[in-house]
Amino acid sequence: MTADGDIPAAPAGAALRLLIVDDQPLIRRGLSLMLAAEPGIDVVGQAADGQEAIDRAQQWLPDVVLMDLQMPRVSGVVATREITARLPATRVVVLTTFDDDELVFEAIRAGAHAYLLKDATEDQVLDTVRAAHRGEPRLSPSIARKVMDRLRQLPGSGAGETAVSSAPPASAAAGPARAPAEPLTDKEARILDLIAQGRSNKQIAAAVFLAEGTVKNYVSRIMDKLHAESRLDLAMWAARRGR
Repeated sequence: MTADGDIPAAPAGAALRLLIVDDQPLIRRGLSLMLAAEPGIDVVGQAADGQEAIDRAQQWLPDVVLMDLQMPRVSGVVATREITARLPATRVVVLTTFDDDELVFEAIRAGAHAYLLKDATEDQVLDTVRAAHRGEPRLSPSIARKVMDRLRQLPGSGAGETAVSSAPPASAAAGPARAPAEPLTDKEARILDLIAQGRSNKQIAAAVFLAEGTVKNYVSRIMDKLHAESRLDLAMWAARRGR
């Protein structure tokens, strides 16, 4: 830490820099202790509300922000929007007790890279934080279902204009719509189904009896075939095609 209290930006290849945001001190401290004990993670600080999160993020330049949504002064949704706008390299992982449809989509529209509920296991939180740092979007299974349900209501899926205003952002909602140049194999279609359910590579590997590295190769091949840029694109493709 510098003399004036700032934490300088870490060099490339350094530990993942994490900021934890929650208005409940016990949760903040518990998450901080849990995650700081993991190799390759540096908890650079904590914030008790959205405004403090914005200020601390600009000061400490974290790689990932673990963000609660319902907080005093400034909400987690507003803080997410400000942080992702001002610090495009910073990923926000929502960790909240709320799975209300509108909160989910407000957070996604604001730029959240992942959305977890607080009943997630320690391993799920850790896996999601690291995945977000790698640029991989993650949604808990119940949230993934909400996203797919909403996508099925988009124009072209039998819904009216009302669905558009509360849908995910245009950049996400557009998604790849073309049929694959090369058809998916049965194994690829099964893996696509599991991705659409919000499963991680580790969970998919267990479900289809493959090594995790093999699953990663399958996911890359599926993304190439479907012209997708992220796992969220794949989930949206599956929802639109009714897989």
